[in-house]
Amino acid sequence: MQDWQARRASFGSVAADYAALRPGYPPEAVAFLLGALGGRPRRVLDLGAGTGLLADVVVAAGHEVVAVDPSVPMLEQLRGRLPQVETAEGRAEAIPLPDASVDAVVAGQAAHWFDPGATAAELRRVLRAGGVVGLVWNTRDERVPWVRALGKLLAAEARDHEADQGVVDRFAAELPAGVEVADSGVSQTVTPEQVAGGIGTRSYVATMGDAARAALLGRVRDLLATHPDTRGRDQLVLPYTTRAYRLTPR
Repeated sequence: MQDWQARRASFGSVAADYAALRPGYPPEAVAFLLGALGGRPRRVLDLGAGTGLLADVVVAAGHEVVAVDPSVPMLEQLRGRLPQVETAEGRAEAIPLPDASVDAVVAGQAAHWFDPGATAAELRRVLRAGGVVGLVWNTRDERVPWVRALGKLLAAEARDHEADQGVVDRFAAELPAGVEVADSGVSQTVTPEQVAGGIGTRSYVATMGDAARAALLGRVRDLLATHPDTRGRDQLVLPYTTRAYRLTPR
């Protein structure tokens, strides 16, 4: 539990790299998450908003966003990129918003850090009647051979991440809510060093000691320098699958 709490709190130390190196989200995934609300602009809470990668797409779709995150450095990155977005420091288990104040709550790459029971009660409190909850994750697409090799290299360190579906099932039971799912994808064009830098923003790497972190990222660099699909290349296309879950409270 102590290790989980440390990992949950680790992102402030890598906020700038997180903003620069993590992938965004496909517009079609956001349209799906909010689609049940109709076409007019809505007030959307981005919970565990981080540096604003999901908020960016929600704003581009014409919605008003309030972003909540426990990490001040992450919110500073968000404010720099999206100064029009209202922000507040806070946790999913104690959302610093009034009752019935938002039409939707979304979380990108974050819901596995929330306590489902306490968070579900807060979601019910802040949502207006007819509101929805949208949870979305990007996952490296390991159908691509070099990405699969990278996943194998990292598997031992990342092994205790709970599967997205398990997280969604727990929220669906706690709310309770019906669940709909949509799949899409996104890709990044990155240098090999940016691939290693992006791995460095993962919680299981950010919480390592300096020597262990350097050793792991060294193995990542060695893989990219020697794999037949990445060797000698200055730019790589790193693909992700995106799975979006829309939860409609009963």
